[in-house]
Amino acid sequence: MGENIGTVARAMLNFGLTDLRLVSPRQGWQMERAIKASAGAEALLENHRLFETVSEATADLGYVVATTARQRDMVKPVVTPAAMAGAMRARQSEHHPQSGILFGCERTGLDNDDISLADAICTVPLNPDFSSLNLAQAVLLMGYEWFQTADATPREQLELHDARAATRGEINAMFAHMESALDAAGFLAPPEKKPAMARNIRNIFNRSALTEQDVQTLRGIVNALLRWPRGARDKALKPRVAAISRGLPDPEAATEKAQEKDENPV
Repeated sequence: MGENIGTVARAMLNFGLTDLRLVSPRQGWQMERAIKASAGAEALLENHRLFETVSEATADLGYVVATTARQRDMVKPVVTPAAMAGAMRARQSEHHPQSGILFGCERTGLDNDDISLADAICTVPLNPDFSSLNLAQAVLLMGYEWFQTADATPREQLELHDARAATRGEINAMFAHMESALDAAGFLAPPEKKPAMARNIRNIFNRSALTEQDVQTLRGIVNALLRWPRGARDKALKPRVAAISRGLPDPEAATEKAQEKDENPV
């Protein structure tokens, strides 16, 4: 059907596959419907090649793999999609004739006569209780495996956009700011546990891939918490916030210690 052909073209173009060969498609299939279903793969559809038989469609190919989910009563290598893609990529690099992947029609798949013309069978490891894929899904899966054999995309990457990664010095300064605030709040207690607690907290930030903006935001959070609950407009808090943010002694705590000393002379 035109819709199936269109969705197959869409799946092919996702992975740079452009040689679409149709073997005896249904009479009256409509190019207009195929184009509508292709979501932008019109050029691929317009350049398709039409054949009467599988033998004619594969005559110029050096390696052909037939896709099927059913067991067949014939002796033929059975490969996974990844193995198939690797073999085809290797043949391409050695300048062998072009390879091809053979798919059956949406409703019935491939028959044994068609499969007998292939070098190998490709079967996708799926849930044995439900292994049905539609035609476009099967093409998408095979195309993905093919594309992966030459794809150099990192397995993991951090998209910074306009930001930059924070330097170690910026992270250390931010943590010193936070540690001073936590110490002033009495969080890092008792004293004998303070080094281990500080180390564990520091480790959280050192494994978090912080950006410069992240560091600035965290320092702003610390300062906002230092002002609570009296509010950011309390002028009496400004010296305390400024001192702690620079890693200096808390002037309020120093005043309290001086008062205790005066009240309890040795």
